[in-house]
Amino acid sequence: MNAFDLKGKTVLVTGASSGLGRQTAITASEYGAFVIITGRNVTRLEETYKSLIGKGHLQIPADLTVQADIEMLVDRLPVLDGLVHSTGISELSPAKFINADAISRTFSISFNASVLLTTAILSKRKLAKGNSSIVFISSISTMYPFVGGSMYVSAKASLEAYSRVLALELASRGTRVNCVAPAFVRTPMLDETAENFSREVVDKIEQRQILGLGDPVDVANPIIFYLSDASKWVTGTKLVLGGC
Repeated sequence: MNAFDLKGKTVLVTGASSGLGRQTAITASEYGAFVIITGRNVTRLEETYKSLIGKGHLQIPADLTVQADIEMLVDRLPVLDGLVHSTGISELSPAKFINADAISRTFSISFNASVLLTTAILSKRKLAKGNSSIVFISSISTMYPFVGGSMYVSAKASLEAYSRVLALELASRGTRVNCVAPAFVRTPMLDETAENFSREVVDKIEQRQILGLGDPVDVANPIIFYLSDASKWVTGTKLVLGGC
């Protein structure tokens, strides 16, 4: 028996239209999971859907900053064995330029969306009892912050704190809750950093990471561990990725 096998498991991946969410959905399908993907960009979500291995997967476009979309999504879900939260944005700005709109926008996408979706799933009993798993994608930046990243880092730190409390609350029903905290990975988000600031900034980031920049699959594989029975005795943890 392969403890990392996801056959027979139903997994929802948010933010699956690009980056880490897309790769996580693809990798989960490679391990045999029935995968449900959601995201705001219909065109890119369709691209992810076409990349999934196997048949019978499901795509449900939704904007998780809109409560009506959350309700629509959850109503269409079967009972889940796994849930991967991969929504988030990275808008960098020095602290003196932060305003109420920036706070609202960052937390709405990077924190509130995951929390409110989890609430809806739990309230409608769409998470399997006995052996299910919730995984949040945080960031190594909560341990190693960077200039201009106050909103990004704050939202991720809040998500980690929420996940630890959730792990306590859901342990009795057999649901595990964990985080992965990757260093910088080659994704469109990193490309945006290079475009908005400079290639030099990205080069310095890569030099600071002793194992260099990661690839999306380097994050997806540890998530598979958390979704699988191999992690059935692991909850309330954060796995740091990237060797910083």
